[in-house]
Amino acid sequence: MIFKTLAAATLIAAFVTPAFAADEFYVVQDAKTKHCTIVDKKPVDTTTTVVSPSGTIYKTRTEAEAGMKTVKVCSSN
Repeated sequence: MIFKTLAAATLIAAFVTPAFAADEFYVVQDAKTKHCTIVDKKPVDTTTTVVSPSGTIYKTRTEAEAGMKTVKVCSSN
């Protein structure tokens, strides 16, 4: 019984977890070119920096696009 419950919980988590990860968008700036873009994964290297206010995580690409227009370093490009 415990095995069936554990297997069911694992199967549900496998399908639900990727759905949550896809709902994150960040406004980042390339360190070399100073060009801003929207990415769906938080940058882990030093070639890009999150420039949205207080590291804001947007739920949709549309929200990120609107947010990018308000970021001063992005609007000057």
